[in-house]
Amino acid sequence: MRIIKVTNIEKFVSEILPKQPQKNKSIVESILKNVKKNGDKAIRKYEKKFSNATVSSFRLSKVEIKNAYSKVSKSEIDALRLAKRRLEKTESTIKSLLKNITINNDGIKIIKKFIPNQSVGCYIPGGLARYPSSAIMSIIPAKVAGVPRIVVVSPPNSKGKIDPLTVVAADICGADEIYKTGGVQAIAALSYGTKTIPKVDKIVGPGGAFVTIAKSLVSEQTGIDMLAGPTELGIIADNSANPKSIALDLISQAEHSNDTFCYLITTSEKLAKSVNTVISDLLPKIQRADFVKASLKNNGFIAICKTQSDIVKLANILSPEHLQIMTKNPESISSKLTTSGLILVGNNTPSSASDYVLGSNHILPTSGFGKIRGSLSVLDFIKINTQVKCSKSSLIKISKHLQVLTTAEGLFNHYESVRGRLK
Repeated sequence: MRIIKVTNIEKFVSEILPKQPQKNKSIVESILKNVKKNGDKAIRKYEKKFSNATVSSFRLSKVEIKNAYSKVSKSEIDALRLAKRRLEKTESTIKSLLKNITINNDGIKIIKKFIPNQSVGCYIPGGLARYPSSAIMSIIPAKVAGVPRIVVVSPPNSKGKIDPLTVVAADICGADEIYKTGGVQAIAALSYGTKTIPKVDKIVGPGGAFVTIAKSLVSEQTGIDMLAGPTELGIIADNSANPKSIALDLISQAEHSNDTFCYLITTSEKLAKSVNTVISDLLPKIQRADFVKASLKNNGFIAICKTQSDIVKLANILSPEHLQIMTKNPESISSKLTTSGLILVGNNTPSSASDYVLGSNHILPTSGFGKIRGSLSVLDFIKINTQVKCSKSSLIKISKHLQVLTTAEGLFNHYESVRGRLK
């Protein structure tokens, strides 16, 4: 990894952030347009092109779902159920706080109700790895929210099959429909609908660069949760941290794909060099080394800052998806960090554990969007429904003020619609 001494934070950030090739957007746009026009036919074309899969029927049958159980072990199912239970507890606790509210003000009654979205599509990545954990993270909050129709899409392999553990995870969590399609074409199907895949109201879930661009583009007509692209991990550490733990954590997130964005921020040159040495020593011995090497070489870095305040400033600007704090007093630093998707406090809270069974959600904002939102949750599947009832006597009381405001804005007929009721 590159070791860089940071003297100008703003300049450093402008140079270090990964840049999205513009050609990717035009590729995504062409796929979306084709699927919108040609539906299932276009999806089959792209599955053949990108997955080398011939898909005759997109929706998984009950028999296919049942067969998936026979291909996974009891210990795998037990682990899925544990992850499901822990996330359910977190999301149910959040939902329990959402109580319907009635506000009375001079004869005007406002009712606020929390109601679930009616249909959502959960994108579960595949291809370079399998992600049954992402099925749990996207389906469970929707289920807890009470969404009546939960759709899952996931890329098939070259044989036209979805990974069986992903299928089992989706079924255990309560998915209503599971479809064999991935990539941009899956996002298009969920947004526009096809003959065999009815459209949904909202699309959630993580994906690579192309899926993230697709979600952004279809958001003009279909709701999305966030832009959750390639994995990001920032680590803040001092000399109290174990260099090998830091190295292993960086490697654990870099193994997702060769476009992850993983880095260490420290004030210690000694720690920087130690972590870099450990990574170099580990690389020849690890699995998925090609992804890790490419990612850490192209996007990874170790930033050496002058002061702790510079570290906090840099971390808040970068606003990584995951941010680990491995210092002597991690809580004092965590209180100053406001922009990361998920903050993991202390030496024994690795991001890899949060990806599975800590009870937190690993679907998180990337590309700086941690500045405005956090992880996927039950809140993403609930809307606030507002009902207002006003009495005639209340209209009379507010009519003068309403006339002043409508006249000020030049919208005179707004007042006339009220005045006509008061005659």
